[in-house]
Amino acid sequence: MHKRVAFHTLGCKLNYSETSTIQRQFEDLGYRVVPFGEETDVIVVNTCTVTENADTECRKIIRRGLTTSPQAAVAVTGCYAQLQPEEIASIDGVSAVFGTAEKFSIADRLGDFLETPSPKIFVTDLDDATAFTGSRTSDGDTRTRSFVKLQDGCDYSCTFCTIPLARGPARAMPFDSVQRELENIAREGYHEAVLSGVNLGEYRAPSGERFIDVVRMIEAMQPPFRVRISSIEPNTVSDELIDIVAGSKIFVPHFHLPLQSGSAEILKKMKRRYNPEMYQRVVQRINTTIPDAAIGIDVIVGFPGETEAAFEETVAFLTQLPWSYLHVFTYSERADTPALDHPGVVPKNVRRARTHRLRALSDVRRREHYARNIGTTRIFLPEHYDHDLGGWFGWTENYVRVLHKTHQLIKLGPHALELRSLEHDHVLSY
Repeated sequence: MHKRVAFHTLGCKLNYSETSTIQRQFEDLGYRVVPFGEETDVIVVNTCTVTENADTECRKIIRRGLTTSPQAAVAVTGCYAQLQPEEIASIDGVSAVFGTAEKFSIADRLGDFLETPSPKIFVTDLDDATAFTGSRTSDGDTRTRSFVKLQDGCDYSCTFCTIPLARGPARAMPFDSVQRELENIAREGYHEAVLSGVNLGEYRAPSGERFIDVVRMIEAMQPPFRVRISSIEPNTVSDELIDIVAGSKIFVPHFHLPLQSGSAEILKKMKRRYNPEMYQRVVQRINTTIPDAAIGIDVIVGFPGETEAAFEETVAFLTQLPWSYLHVFTYSERADTPALDHPGVVPKNVRRARTHRLRALSDVRRREHYARNIGTTRIFLPEHYDHDLGGWFGWTENYVRVLHKTHQLIKLGPHALELRSLEHDHVLSY
């Protein structure tokens, strides 16, 4: 009988991409992948540590997996594992902890931890990390999209962020490897590639090419699938990038731009590399050049020193900008970050209230974005069938969630659909 392995991933799309690579390594060793929560021989948890809740969730996941498979070997990797390996090793049932540089050796090191009485820790310092390991997701039979990791690590020094500590310095996939990876995606029949990285806009290949060179190369390739750019720092978004997306049949009209705060003072305390005026210019340029583009924004609320007036600056700034949805993060104190020593700690109940307010604003804007698309024809990629609602859920090129009502089997690929009516959290098409 084949040995079984189950995976659970927390955090960003990059983590999902890397989990897929680890999964393929186990499959190459003859392991059968089973859903997390079913009985298994090995559990692999890929962790996040962006927020305090991510750490708490990780501990819950480990314990949940052991409930159904108490004899399973548990390997924990990811950002939380890199930053707090001893803390994870102290959790009952954990067999081994793998840091960022070691995560792709879990399958090869099975013999080192499968039957050991005490947990093993495989974590090294990332200060001098130079090697890049590529990865991309596999979404099974649907072949809808593949998240392609082009870049890892970060050389920025944002005062709230643990990512440089957890992932090390910036490094990137070699430029010629990018084209080969995209050719593999085409060969395997995917319909969308999502370019991803910790700090994607700062992609710099060992041979010197930058992210805009990747974009030009893909546009020249004209692959048989659409391409989406994942989260990208606003200071790395050039007019040329916007113009290429505007005129492209390959790149979709969707930008996700971290803002974090609309207060110039708070942005300085965060050590962000832009001010509100620069951010506004980028967003307005996108909106003017590509009126139907989806624009997503990250915001952190409750950063130390965020007074009521500073928060209201953020609300006012967001209100006058054109955007489609927010990802709102509640600030949480992280060890070894400069922000931990900043004065002006915001009470947690105030942080929660501010988070709730911005998420409510996001709900309004998302529905407005969806409503603007009613009556238009969009390119829809089906992802999964909902038997209760009788239709396929998926996304358009400009990030509208659609339920295509049909009881018939449809081709898993792009479909031109007219968007008919607005529901609570999606748009209907027939």
